[in-house]
Amino acid sequence: MKSHKPFAFTLLTFVLISTMMTADLIAQSKSFVTVKGHQFYSDNKPYYFIGTNYWYGSLLGLENDKERGAKRLRKELDFLKANGVSNLRVMAGAEGSGLINGVVRVSPPLQPEQGKFDDNILDGLDLLLAEMGKRNMKAVVFFSNNWEWSGGFQQYLIWNNQVEDSMKSRKLTWDEQRDIVTKFYSCEPCKENYNKQVNLVLNRTNKYTGKKYTDDPAVMAWELANEPRPMRPAANAAYTKWIADVAGLIKAKDKNHLVTIGHEGLMGTENMELFEEIHADRNIDYLTIHIWAKNWGWFKEDKVAEGFPNVIEKAVSYIDQHLKIAEKLKKPLVIEEFGLPRDRQSFAINSPTTLRDDYYTRIFSTLVKHAETGGPIAGASFWAFGGDSRPIANQIFWKSGDDYMGDPPMEEQGLNTVFDSDKSTWKVINAYSKPLISAKPAKK
Repeated sequence: MKSHKPFAFTLLTFVLISTMMTADLIAQSKSFVTVKGHQFYSDNKPYYFIGTNYWYGSLLGLENDKERGAKRLRKELDFLKANGVSNLRVMAGAEGSGLINGVVRVSPPLQPEQGKFDDNILDGLDLLLAEMGKRNMKAVVFFSNNWEWSGGFQQYLIWNNQVEDSMKSRKLTWDEQRDIVTKFYSCEPCKENYNKQVNLVLNRTNKYTGKKYTDDPAVMAWELANEPRPMRPAANAAYTKWIADVAGLIKAKDKNHLVTIGHEGLMGTENMELFEEIHADRNIDYLTIHIWAKNWGWFKEDKVAEGFPNVIEKAVSYIDQHLKIAEKLKKPLVIEEFGLPRDRQSFAINSPTTLRDDYYTRIFSTLVKHAETGGPIAGASFWAFGGDSRPIANQIFWKSGDDYMGDPPMEEQGLNTVFDSDKSTWKVINAYSKPLISAKPAKK
C-alpha cells in the first residue's frame, strides 16, 4: 500500500503557501489609503498626516547628473521621514516648453507636443515612488495645472489656437489669464489630450518596482490638477462636468486609489455652493483647501508682522467654513497648501521664521486635535519643502539650470520654502508629527 505522507505534505505545503500569499495580499491591500466616512484609513487604522508639497520630487531623477539627482532625492526623503513628514504632493509631469506667461516653466516635459509623450520622463516619478515605498510614505500625484509654471491648462489652449500669438509668452494681466484659462473646460481637444496624459500615467508600470502605478500603495491619491478653477462663472457648468468626467475616468481604471480635485476652496470657485457640489461627486473621495495669506492680501507687502493677527483670524475662519462642508458631506478634509514668508518677507536663508513657525503651530495644532477626537481634518501639507537647495545671492527668480526648490519659477525663490536648515520650523513640525503618529482617534 502506498504511503499518503508525500501527498499530505504536499497538500499541507500548498495550504501554507496559499495562506501566506493570501495574508500578503491582505496586508498589501491594507496599505492602500481608504476612506471610511470622514476619516482616512491605512493598515486598518485611522490615518492622519503632516505632509509637504514636493512637486519637483519627480524631476530630481531626471537631472543631467542623474546620480546627483537621485542622491539628493534619497537624502531629502530620509530627512522628511525622520522629521515625521510622511505624505508628499508631487507633479506627474509638465506640458510644453519655453516661455509661458512671461516665465520659463519647469522641465523636462512629459508632453512636449500635444498628444506626443516622452515616456522616459516618467522614470523620475518611478524613482520617487519606489523610494517613497521603501520608506512607507504616501504620494498625492497631480496630473496638470491651472497655472502656467508647468504648462498646464494654458498650454493646452495654446496648442489648440485658443490664445492669440501676442499673448503666448508675455506676462498676462489677471483678467487676461482668467479669460483664457476658463476656455479649457469647453475645449474638446484640450480635454482629450489631458485625458491622454492621465491614461499614460495610470497605465504606467514602475521600472524600479515592477508594479503598475494603479497597484502601488505608495500612491495615496490621484489629483485632477493643481488648483483647477473655473476662472469665470460662465464656465461653472462645464467645469463641474469636467470634474465628474475625469474623476469617473480615473475610478474606472483604478479601484485602489483615492481621487481628489486639488482645490483651493472658496477662493477657487468664488462660490461655496459650487465647492460643495463638486466635492459631493461620488468619485471624489475627499476635500482639499489651500490657504494663501500673502496672495489673498491678508497682509500688505513685507508687513507680515503687522498683518499677522488678521492672517490668523482669516485662516481660522477659512478652515471652519470648509470644515462645515466636509462634515455635511461626511468626507475627510485636507489643508493641502499653506505657507507664509520669512519674517519681513526676507529671502535670506539665515533670516528668522518666527511668524511662520507660529502660523504652522496654529494649523498643526488644529490637525492634532482632530486626530485625537476622530475629526474630519485628516492632513496638513505645508508649501513647500526645499531640502538642501539654497537661494542664490542677488538672484530673485529661478533660471534654467538652477536647483529646484519649493517656490515655482514665477515666484521669488525662498519666498515660502522650508529648507532643511530651518531648525525652528522643523522643531514645530516634529512637535506635532509625534502625537499624530501615536494618536488613537476616538471611535464615533
